[in-house]
Parts: sequence; C-alpha cells; structure tokens
Amino acid sequence: MANETNGDTEKVDDWVKLVSSDGYSFLVKRSVATTSGTLKTMLSTDSTFREALANTCPISERAVLVEKICEYMSFKAQYEGAGPKEEIPLNEFTERIPPEIALELLLAADYLEV
Repeated sequence: MANETNGDTEKVDDWVKLVSSDGYSFLVKRSVATTSGTLKTMLSTDSTFREALANTCPISERAVLVEKICEYMSFKAQYEGAGPKEEIPLNEFTERIPPEIALELLLAADYLEV
C-alpha cells in the first residue's frame, strides 16, 4: 500500500485517518497531522506502533473536538513558515470555537501537543 496512488501524484500514505471516540473519521494530510507531537510519535515510520502501520489514529475525544483540532492543525501547518512581517489572522480561527467546548478543546490540544 505504501506505493499505491489515488490517481494523482499523491501517495495513499500521504493521508492519515483520525477516529474520534464516537466513531467519526477525519482524513488529514500526514504533514498536517504531524504538527501534533503525539500524533507524530504515533505515526512515526521508525516505530512498530499499530497506528503507524495502519495510518489510523484513534483519538479519545468527541468528534466536535477532533474536528476543531484538525482545523487548528491545518491552520498551524499553513502559517508555520510565516515570516515575521506576515499577518496571521488568528481571530479567524478563534472566532469559530464555541465557548461551550473551549475547556475540553484546550485539554485535548494539550494532550495532543498541538
């Protein structure tokens, strides 16, 4: 499977699946998922972790939280190499966080090292 392609120039291994505790799946690019220290370790090709072999990481959080974590990892990956003079629209992301999940999201992000 490592060499299979999906019809484009991207390899199937370029994507990983994150599965929430309530059974929802999220496909994200490996480069986005590895902005999380925890996921980076789980998906390391040098390891024999089940997650690395299956390109699938179970996350013990509800889907609403995993979705926001995926959004943040994408946001982080997009602006990670931004120069000091480039304006990062932080309010664009923070305004989309419902206050009722903010604390749970903070705890999940801490665990995932995002």
